[in-house]
Amino acid sequence: MTNHIHFMISPLDEAGVSNTLKVVGSRYAQYFNRKYRRTGMLWEGRHRSSLIDSSRYFLTCLIYIELNPVRAGMVDRPDDYEWSSFRNNALGKPSWLKIHDEYRNLGSDTETLQTNYRKLVAQSVSADDVMTIRRAAHYCLPMGDQNFQRLIEKKYGLKPAYANRGRPSGKVPNL
Repeated sequence: MTNHIHFMISPLDEAGVSNTLKVVGSRYAQYFNRKYRRTGMLWEGRHRSSLIDSSRYFLTCLIYIELNPVRAGMVDRPDDYEWSSFRNNALGKPSWLKIHDEYRNLGSDTETLQTNYRKLVAQSVSADDVMTIRRAAHYCLPMGDQNFQRLIEKKYGLKPAYANRGRPSGKVPNL
């Protein structure tokens, strides 16, 4: 996007997302500052993250992200946006991306996977789901039903609620 980036990451460990974004963010800021002969911070603030109940929301979030440039009027079709995973998921264009198990559940062979994914994208994302995704991303809320939210609360000791602005105080687990 012109002013933000969306990632959907399935980390190998609990600190994976935070550590990856920390390294990528600092290296990109160094590259950008060197290239454009500037100094100082590049990013507006800390990254925001939301845990996603894969069985219900993975594909919905993926389609939301891939349709974002279309919703923003940047392109007419999702495959026109060069920084999207859509071409990999819907058209089989080679990519370094690893296929998620929820995507794999769409079919038993590559052609069926891509066809079924294109059908899902054609249905778009409901207005309710768009609002749920935006609220979860903005306030760092887990996306899932009450059972999923209870699981998150029990596992991490965090009660799903609207997050306070700024850097977290005290010891908070990387999610």
